[in-house]
This record gives sequence, C-alpha cells and structure tokens, in this order.
Amino acid sequence: MELKHLVSYATVVRLGSFSRAAEELFIAQPTISLHVRQLEEELQTRLLLRTTKSLEVTEKGREVYEYALSILQLKDRITEKCSDSVRRIIRLGASTIPSAYLLPEVLPAYVKRHPATYFTIDQGDSRSVIEKVTEGVIDIGLTGMNPKSPEIDYEPFCEDTVVVITPVREPFLTMKEKNTATLQKLFESPVILREEGSGSLKAADTFLANAGFSGNDLHIAARTNDPEAIKNLVVQGLGISLISSRAAENYGRENRLLVFSFPEISGRRLFYTAVKRTATLPECAKDFLRYIRQYYAG
Repeated sequence: MELKHLVSYATVVRLGSFSRAAEELFIAQPTISLHVRQLEEELQTRLLLRTTKSLEVTEKGREVYEYALSILQLKDRITEKCSDSVRRIIRLGASTIPSAYLLPEVLPAYVKRHPATYFTIDQGDSRSVIEKVTEGVIDIGLTGMNPKSPEIDYEPFCEDTVVVITPVREPFLTMKEKNTATLQKLFESPVILREEGSGSLKAADTFLANAGFSGNDLHIAARTNDPEAIKNLVVQGLGISLISSRAAENYGRENRLLVFSFPEISGRRLFYTAVKRTATLPECAKDFLRYIRQYYAG
C-alpha cells in the first residue's frame, strides 16, 4: 500500500468527485482512478460505487477513509517534526528591554552563524515570560527579574544600570551643563514609571530605595509598559523617568533627551536567561543559550 493511493482515495471521498480530486492534487484524473483501483485490488474490497452521474462510498470504504485520514495526519506530524529539527526552531520569550534592545543585537549575529535557525518570539513583561517558561510554552525566557523559583533555572547573562531621563529644556539643561543635578531636584518634576510586573519597575524601586525615596514621595504622572512611549512622553515634557540605560542610549546620543547617571545609587541591574528545570531543550536552544551568554560575556 502506497501513501499516494491513500492520498488520492481520501481526496476523492472528501470532495465527492474524481475530477475535483485531480484538480486539487494536480494529477491527471486517470491517475487518480488508477490509484483508487489499485487500493481496492490490494484490499480486495469495493470502496466506491461509481456511475457516470454519482459516487457512493461503501460501508467498508467509509472505514478505510477514516483509517486513511489517521495515517495521513500521522505522516504530516512526522514531516512537521522533522522539518522543525532541520530548521532549528527556537521558542523565545523576552521581557520589554531584552526584546527591544538586546535581541536586535544578538539575533542577527547568531543567525549569521546559523542561517537555518527560525525564532518565535513572545514578548511580555518579566512576570508573563516566566509564567510561559513554567508552562512550557517557550524554551528560553529573557527577563529582568529573578523571582527565585524551584521550577526555573536563572542565570545572569547581561547587566545594565538605571538612569534618569529628562526633557532637553530648563532647568535640566543647566543641571547637566554645571553638573549640579541631584535626585531631590529632579524628583520635584512629575515622574513616569513602568507598570507592575516589569523588571524595570523593580529596578526603579530598588534605585529609589537606595536613594531614600519611595513611590509615595513622587508625583506619578503616568504608568506604561512601553519604554518607547515613556521616552516620547518625556520628550514632550510630561515628566521625567527612571529607565534602563540601554533604552535611553539612542535618545541621549541624538540629544532628544538628557540622561543623568547615578552609579553610586543605581548599582547593577541584571538580565537573566530563564529555563524550566525539568524541560528537555532542543539542541539548537541549548546552543543559543551558550551563544548569548558568551556574546554578552565578551
């Protein structure tokens, strides 16, 4: 029994027509008829009752049709599975900063070495990424949080700092020029912060705590989980913000924002790879884990 016989037969039954099956499969109609006849001869049973005007599936033909569907679906699953392994599919989840500022650096470099690799990228806040790693929806998570869990292995792969960004206007221009900026002066302005669940908010909270401030000491003007939106709101003068130095870098370089660093307060902010402890990672995912750690170690 050949798969092509089952394909032809199942298509004829599904469409109720030899001619329509021939059109769908791009096979000549006499070939479709030959496949069905050879299948009947091999099974020694009549599957279809054909006249010039009608086509009827026998009781035995209906059973064979159901078996044929199962066989063809299994064949498709095998093909899909093998294609995945050849194409090196890696399922990533990334919180906001890694997805916007780290992956655009590392993925092109990795794909240049491994051009058959295909990534699916699920973007969300750190909390949602960790949940999807736990559920097995993604292979590797890149997050700004490490909420100790017995189910997840975390490993730091990249570091960052928190900076204060302001509009390019007074009084911030004078503070920048004369190096007189203090957090007390800066926080007299409204502040835009990230939403709950983000690693950036946790890093900002740590920054504030180290400086002796809390959220209650600030005039919060807005909250959003989009760092690009935060930067644009600051540019337009809604307030100032605490964000990742990597997120601030391009706007600071282009003089669209003023960036104030307080390294003695900020300390290091770490980004982590997150992998489910009991997961069996594809070899390509293991290879990417090694690569991203080496990439940022350098």
